[in-house]
Amino acid sequence: MDALVNGEPGGVISIHDRGLQFGDGVFETIAVQSGEPLCREAHFARLEAGCRHLSIACPDRNLLEHEALQLCRAHEAAVLKIVVTRGTGGRGYGLPEEITPNRIMTVHERPDYPAVYYREGIPSYICARRLAHQPDLAGIKHLNRLEQVLLRAEITSTSCPEGVALDPHGNVIEGSMSNLFMVKNGKLFTPDLSRCGVEGVIRKSIIERYEAAGIETGIREIKPEELYEADEVFYCNSVIGVWPVRCIGNKVFNGIDTALEIMKKLTSENVIAGI
Repeated sequence: MDALVNGEPGGVISIHDRGLQFGDGVFETIAVQSGEPLCREAHFARLEAGCRHLSIACPDRNLLEHEALQLCRAHEAAVLKIVVTRGTGGRGYGLPEEITPNRIMTVHERPDYPAVYYREGIPSYICARRLAHQPDLAGIKHLNRLEQVLLRAEITSTSCPEGVALDPHGNVIEGSMSNLFMVKNGKLFTPDLSRCGVEGVIRKSIIERYEAAGIETGIREIKPEELYEADEVFYCNSVIGVWPVRCIGNKVFNGIDTALEIMKKLTSENVIAGI
């Protein structure tokens, strides 16, 4: 694993860093192809937005880009993770008067998911664990990921690569590591994330492209029973790209054409990596 901490090679961070102590920070996970972090401008923009929301001084974008390219250039297929923490402080939740953010970049081997996930779709199910409401943090890719850790532990105990996470009221929110879309009568719908969930870069890209093409795209509350009535369901994120869903429990979907079309388009535009 290659790593930079505040621009210097290595993997050492203070034990008093607030990212470690409190999860006080944000991060981005970016697919790398032929030495290039894909869709990096969108990722940097979301990183900056997350820092603004948490009142963290985000590192300069030119600096982030320089370091990211430096770290990724020798990698044909990889995953870049960028972490920005509020910085090093003392014990307690209160913010120090003067604090300098820490930036951490690491490059990892890209997961080798089976090609059948993309070509035929994956089995999925409705997770038992629920995501809590926290509107002040909704949408942000912050460092507090214990809910996702617990979801992944649950999903790993099944035969499904991904599961549908609900909120306390039983609304569909996302996957454990991905956003979710459903297709009904040629229209595209994705859950409202104003109370919990992460607004993914690929989710945003899909919405923008469909709206620009004049195809109706809705962001709203979605109940699990609506998924069972959908024509298609698919997951997406920057690393997996697009995973069509073959079935949710005993519900088998008739097609995966929309997901395959989106996958092909985003791959051709270097938004996601090809398989």
